[in-house]
Amino acid sequence: MLKLSTAVAGVVASSTLLANPIDQVRPDAPELAKFGDYSIGVRTVSVSHKNQLDVLSIDKEGKLPLYDRPLTLEVWYPAQSSTSQRGEYKGVYLRDGQTKVTLTGRAQRDAEPVETANAFPLIILSHGYPGNRFLMSHLGENLASKGYVVASIDHTDSTYENKKAFASTLLNRSVDQMFVLNEMERFSKQTGHFLQGVVNADQTGLIGYSMGGYGAVISAGAGVTQKRIDYSWGAPNGALNVHKAGSPAHTDLIDSRLKAVIAFAPWGKNHDFWDKQGLEGIKIPMLYIAGSDDDVSGYEKGVKSLYEDSVNTDRYLLTYHFANHNAGAPMPAPKESWKYSEAIGFAPFEHYGDPVWDSVRMNNIAQHFSTAFMDLYLKNQQQKMRYLDLTTDSAEGVYSLDQQKKPTKEHSYWLGFPNRSAKGLSFEFKGRK
Repeated sequence: MLKLSTAVAGVVASSTLLANPIDQVRPDAPELAKFGDYSIGVRTVSVSHKNQLDVLSIDKEGKLPLYDRPLTLEVWYPAQSSTSQRGEYKGVYLRDGQTKVTLTGRAQRDAEPVETANAFPLIILSHGYPGNRFLMSHLGENLASKGYVVASIDHTDSTYENKKAFASTLLNRSVDQMFVLNEMERFSKQTGHFLQGVVNADQTGLIGYSMGGYGAVISAGAGVTQKRIDYSWGAPNGALNVHKAGSPAHTDLIDSRLKAVIAFAPWGKNHDFWDKQGLEGIKIPMLYIAGSDDDVSGYEKGVKSLYEDSVNTDRYLLTYHFANHNAGAPMPAPKESWKYSEAIGFAPFEHYGDPVWDSVRMNNIAQHFSTAFMDLYLKNQQQKMRYLDLTTDSAEGVYSLDQQKKPTKEHSYWLGFPNRSAKGLSFEFKGRK
C-alpha cells in the first residue's frame, strides 16, 4: 500500500509539473514542428526607451510629455545546457490580469549560451492587445532550438496586468519592435553581456500577433492612412503622424536589418489603417497567417486583403479554415484559464483557444511554417522553399508513394505533412509585381 501511494504521488507530481506545457509536438505534427538540435536557454531582460512620447498623458492643451518607456523581454537562445530537466516559467499572468500560473517548457533559466563562430539570426516576438511576452512562448522555445535568438516583448500599457488606453498600443507597437532590434544589436557588441557575439541583428525576423501584427505591418514598411490618424478614438493630437505613409518619421523607422515578417491575424486593414498605396511600402517577404472566421481582424477585408495588396514583395498566406482570431499564435490555454473570471466576465480560455481547432495542432503547424519561412529568408536555406511551394488547398493534395516509399509523379501532398494530416488548410503565394 505504501508503494502504491508513493507511485501515485509521483504521478501527481509529474502531472502537476506538466500541467501547462508550451512545448508539445503531436505525433501528426508536420516535419518542421519538431524541436531542433540545440538546448535552449532563457533569460529575462529589462530595457528602457528614453524620451518617448507619453501619449496617455497628453492634456487638452496638446502638450507633448515625454517619459522613459520600460519594456521587459524574455530572451530564448541556443544554450550549452544538456540537462533533460524541464524548465518552468513562474508567475505568468493570465488574460484576467489577476491569476498567475506556472508554464513548463524545455528552456533552462540563465543557461550559458553556446559558443559559436557565427552569431545566430534574431527573431522578435510581439503580442496582441492585451497579451504578454509568454503568449507565443511555444515559438520562442521552438525557434531557439533551431539556431535563433528570440526576443519576446512585454509591451507597456498592453499587458494583461497593465492594460491601458488603446492609443498607446497604436503609437508604440512598431516603435517598441524596432527599439528592441537596436537593443539586441547593442547587446551583441557589449563586452561581458551574455549575448555578446551570439546574436546577429543584421539578419532579423519579426513575428507579430493581432496588434503585434499591426505593428509588424508598419515595421515592414506600410505607413498608415490620414483617415485613421484622425480617428476620434485613436492616438490624440495627431500623434500617429509618425506612422503616416510617406512621412519622414515612418521612412526613418524602416530598417534594412529586418529581413522577413510573419503577421498572425494582423489587426487594422478592416478599419482602414492601410490603403493600397501605403501597403506598397512593404518590400520584404511577408507570411500572413489567419483563421478564415476571424471576427477581430477580419479575413476577406482584413488579413487576406493585406496579403493581396502587399504587391511589392513576395508574400504568402496560410489559412486555418473555420478558425477564429487565435489561429496558431497563442500558446495552449493554461488549465487555470478554464475557470470563469469575474474580473473580465468570461473564462480566459477563450483568449487562447478556438472553437474548432486544437491549439497544439495549430501551434505545430505554425512552428512548421515559421521554421521554413525564417530558415529561407534569414539563413538562406534555399531547400526550405520546397515547404512553401504547395498545392493551394491542402485537401487537393494527392498522397502517392511507390514500394520504395518514394513519391510518384502523382504525389502532390503538402511536403512534411504525414498522410491524412494536411486537412482544413490552404496556402497561397504571390510574387512581387
